[in-house]
Amino acid sequence: MSLESHSAAIIQLAWARRLGLDDGAFASALETGERITRADDSARSVEFVRLFGSSALVGPQWALDAAAGIADEEMAQHVTLLTITRQHGGHGQGSAALFFADDLPLLELSGELTVSHGNPEAIELEGLCPPDDVNEVGLSDLENRYTILHREDGRTVPVACGAYSEWEGILAHMGVLVAPRWRRRGVGSLAASIAAHEALASGLTLQWRTDVSNKGSLAIARSLGFATGGIETSVLLG
Repeated sequence: MSLESHSAAIIQLAWARRLGLDDGAFASALETGERITRADDSARSVEFVRLFGSSALVGPQWALDAAAGIADEEMAQHVTLLTITRQHGGHGQGSAALFFADDLPLLELSGELTVSHGNPEAIELEGLCPPDDVNEVGLSDLENRYTILHREDGRTVPVACGAYSEWEGILAHMGVLVAPRWRRRGVGSLAASIAAHEALASGLTLQWRTDVSNKGSLAIARSLGFATGGIETSVLLG
């Protein structure tokens, strides 16, 4: 599914504010072909973002100097940021694909499933999932949660949760977590669809961010109709 013509500009505005840039920074960079940079010598991370043909790099001045002359294609690779930050303790984070949507088809909830807006069910679901998955999705940081429940053996159990947080009053930053034994059964796409339509009803544009190696999350984004928008690569310092 393609984005409306104005949506890319709205997304770039949200990211510009998120990165502490001028509102029109990404639009100006598209015209000049130059990378946006912002020096922050107190930063505890270095972050490179490429969106719809424009790129930005935020971090200490020494990191900006080290990145000068390195092409965007290389900057998007996690190993590049690790290399230029090695002497400053660069570690972790990684590269994440960014997907966006301003409309999605609504998937229907089957009769055997229900949805809860409560936090206890989302917390219970996290306890059923591997820690790496829990950390990547970060349900605890996503304020609006919609947990799909299934009745079995006389009790109700959480099987998937779609959630989002509002970014800059513009984007719905989404995440989906699925219990291991319920994966590849469509409940992840269903949970994402429920959360997405709640966000769309609030006037937000949808953002899906996932590690470039997370095949399951990438597959959900594409199956729902999210459009590829860019990549975010970052490292922590010290």
